[in-house]
Amino acid sequence: MHRTAYTAFYDWSHIISPAMIRQCLKCRAVPLQQSTRAYSVFPTPLDSEEKEMLHRIVRVDHAGEYGANRIYAGQMAVLGRSKTGPLIQEMWDQEKKHLQKFNEILAENRVRPTALLPLWNIAGFVLGASTALLGKEGAMACTVAVEESISEHYNSQIRALMEKDPERYTELLQVIKEFRDDELEHHDTGLEHDAEMVPGYWLMKNAIQLGCKAAIYVSQRV
Repeated sequence: MHRTAYTAFYDWSHIISPAMIRQCLKCRAVPLQQSTRAYSVFPTPLDSEEKEMLHRIVRVDHAGEYGANRIYAGQMAVLGRSKTGPLIQEMWDQEKKHLQKFNEILAENRVRPTALLPLWNIAGFVLGASTALLGKEGAMACTVAVEESISEHYNSQIRALMEKDPERYTELLQVIKEFRDDELEHHDTGLEHDAEMVPGYWLMKNAIQLGCKAAIYVSQRV
């Protein structure tokens, strides 16, 4: 009897190979890995001044991404079925990911979003739709103007955080730099698709960027 039991155990140990055991352990580890946050974007604020600075940065970035989403929504409402539709949709999909990330950061760190979101909701959509009514060139000109403003704002934040303490703000810098690069890509895409061909390009660009600067200023404070 003991011999039979030993033989059964011996045969079973050959059926379960070390590779299968390792694979099983990996499977068991997945839920724990998925439930753990990759990193915390915010360091624990040292004082109220740093807390306000971090909240101000994320508040205005969230507002900017929210406005950009509404602009692309307006453009798609007009040009969604045109040949330019897939290109606009591709850029919009990236903006949706940006906004989702900032939504998560706001919630995780209890940051108050700007009270002007209802205004940016309407203004962004109207800007996107009205420029798209000028055709592909108008939509691309709007994209160039907005994305240039956003990328410049991101660059100013990067410089400020680097001057303070690049190691302390590593994760936040990582997010901002990644999104900045996406915005620059959208800017270049607009130029490649005839943004400068729309009548009154420079006037339109300057007017839109003036509005962007005003929106950034008030979104940081309200």
